Amino acid sequence: MLNLSMILEDSAWQYPDRDALVLDPHRYSYAETNALANRVANLLVDRGVEPGDRVALSCPNLPWFPIVYYGILKAGAVVVPMNILLKGQEVEYHLRDSDAKAYFCFQGSDDLPIGEYAREGFERTPGCSHLFVMDQDAPVLTDDSSVFAALLASKSPEFEAVARETDDAAVILYTSGTTGKSKGAELTHSNMVMNAVAASRQFDFRPDRGDTHLSVLPLFHSFGQTANMNGGLSTGATIVLQPRFDAPAALALMARERVTVFAGVPTMYWSLLSALDENVDVKRLEDNLRVAISGGAALPVEILTQFRKRFGVKILEAYGLSETSPLALCNSLEPDGSRPGSIGKPMWGVQVRLVDEQWNTVDAANVVAEIAIRGHNIMKGYRNRREATAEVLQDGWFRTGDLARRDDDGFYYIVDRAKDLIIRGGFNVYPREVEEALMTHHAVSLATVVGVPHASHGEEIKAFVIPEPGVNVTEEQLVAWAKDQMAAYKYPRKIEFVDSLPMTATGKILKRELR
Repeated sequence: MLNLSMILEDSAWQYPDRDALVLDPHRYSYAETNALANRVANLLVDRGVEPGDRVALSCPNLPWFPIVYYGILKAGAVVVPMNILLKGQEVEYHLRDSDAKAYFCFQGSDDLPIGEYAREGFERTPGCSHLFVMDQDAPVLTDDSSVFAALLASKSPEFEAVARETDDAAVILYTSGTTGKSKGAELTHSNMVMNAVAASRQFDFRPDRGDTHLSVLPLFHSFGQTANMNGGLSTGATIVLQPRFDAPAALALMARERVTVFAGVPTMYWSLLSALDENVDVKRLEDNLRVAISGGAALPVEILTQFRKRFGVKILEAYGLSETSPLALCNSLEPDGSRPGSIGKPMWGVQVRLVDEQWNTVDAANVVAEIAIRGHNIMKGYRNRREATAEVLQDGWFRTGDLARRDDDGFYYIVDRAKDLIIRGGFNVYPREVEEALMTHHAVSLATVVGVPHASHGEEIKAFVIPEPGVNVTEEQLVAWAKDQMAAYKYPRKIEFVDSLPMTATGKILKRELR
């Protein structure tokens, strides 16, 4: 028997007075956070939510997210975290597909009216019986509390978490839907607890360290849930929340709160480097920062190099997917435990192999093939999608759709997403390789590469480039430089300079929009 909420409960028992959640000016101890989650659980039980029922949650990185998340789990229900950028019709789809019985959402703001979209989707979903709108940034249970906080205040702060089987679903994470309708990956209590344990081992999270995490990754995404929230709270860490990533504000928070752990996607590291100026006390940041973790997309080696030079910390690139809870491979803190450009080695309790289209193992070093993963982290399956599950799961192995190679020392290197592969005139071109080369040019701040239709070659290579401020370079000059750096079939013939790139809520570059 197991319940993911034990992550919070155990730490609340051991470190009741330690800060668990911080959102200036609010600070919540572990005891307070656990009591608030208990109130949520009592609210759900009073409304008829039973063990195994699905309960949706739309919320930015506010104290409400972990409080409601663990409250849902305590009640024995399944958490369905939803992207806060979803519109009404998309909300309806997720509520219907997950068969959600209740829905918690943050009210949002004028520029992002989460509550308005939530209500629209909720009203179109008859099977979803209860809508709870969190109408303030953080819980304040006083006489002048908000409507939702007042509702919680009427519930008991005591609750005994419902015991669940280890293979019962704890969380349903919806994929990005880049290849069709978004699918709900069912992750069990065992999946999520074990991945938090694996993360703690990998990054040396220990209660005696008194770590402080800056939580900028959206908690509705698996990376933020495991690396920051579950991994951090399971080891008594303090989670400093930033509802919307802003690089200058993040640097200020890191200095003020003495942040020791930062996890982000590559574009966040690029933004932090771009935001450094004479007003930033880099020495203070360097003195405190212990671990930097990158995931969600390939990390350009140039960003890794610059970050280590400025902050004195090497970024540990990790790899995983929603279907793998998510962490599967990672570089380590050991002296020889990382390689630039690598996603590292399999994490504790995880097996990895490279396979061809027929699931045959590809053993040779430095041969490109698809990553397959097996271990405690593999999802139960896609909810209500038996055929889709069978396509990616075989004998416990999950095939990722990502292409990689393994070197002689056992380190894995992502070559690219199989779907992002560009075939130009019969030659395979991996966008990441081209992006890495472009990033070494002094005039290039950030670059991404896609394939665009071409009459004779099938596809042509096009790069979108954010230039370094104050550095002038023309398309012709950059194309000519790339031609000297790469084989004739690889270099981009088209380059478009842009001020910004379209990104998901998690900071991944949306290549499909650029195409």
